[in-house]
Amino acid sequence: MHEVPHSFAPRCLRIAAAGDLHCCEPRAEEVRRSVHALDGAADLVLLAGDLTTHGEPEQGAVLARACESLDVPVFAVLGNHDWHANRARELVAVLESGGIRVLDREWVACEAGGLEVGIVGVKGFVGGFPGSHLPDFGEPLLRSVYGETTLEVDALDRGLREIALCPTRIVLLHYAPTEATIAGEPPGIAAFLGTDRLAGPIAEHEPDLVVHGHAHGGAFEGAIGQVPVYNVSVPVIGRDFWLFELDVATPARTPIH
Repeated sequence: MHEVPHSFAPRCLRIAAAGDLHCCEPRAEEVRRSVHALDGAADLVLLAGDLTTHGEPEQGAVLARACESLDVPVFAVLGNHDWHANRARELVAVLESGGIRVLDREWVACEAGGLEVGIVGVKGFVGGFPGSHLPDFGEPLLRSVYGETTLEVDALDRGLREIALCPTRIVLLHYAPTEATIAGEPPGIAAFLGTDRLAGPIAEHEPDLVVHGHAHGGAFEGAIGQVPVYNVSVPVIGRDFWLFELDVATPARTPIH
């Protein structure tokens, strides 16, 4: 733990995070209640993909209506369920009508709770971990899967470089970047739950927090080096949202005489 210089004062950033909400019309009231419970409890909301059951815009509207009254920033990435209907562009438009900013290989700097926060949002993709890596070899279709993951890794690296000077830096993913948070899932599906190729930029740039979803049977907590990584899939956290309290060092204000 590094000592905070005397010219900086500690502040607490409250982050509500969840993945795999799988919204649909029959669950509309349940979703509304869970989101409205965040009023006054969080400074920032992160949604780690699989926002809908099948990627239909009407399902996204359930979440958009629930979030439209929140007065804190809400950021999301899409998951595999959100791509299923092949209507991602329509889905994103509906989500953003409710104030949800969907990040797709993008980064953003925003103010949350009076603090500057940099967020990199990429879906991530498949590829596996030691013992289950998909190769960049063979049929063009297989190599295109590898190439798709490369685009996600490159976007993650680029985004972390862009927010390097932000006091607080967060990575929002859907797929897992470490084996630690898929522990408990059947080993045979490891290649489809994420890839440690995503860990490279995280280990290099050392953001303050990484959250992801997707691995319903995985573990909650892991790490990449000194960087904490959390699987906030709703089946894993066992609640609607997990609330993180992140200590942030902020410059002390100098009185004007």
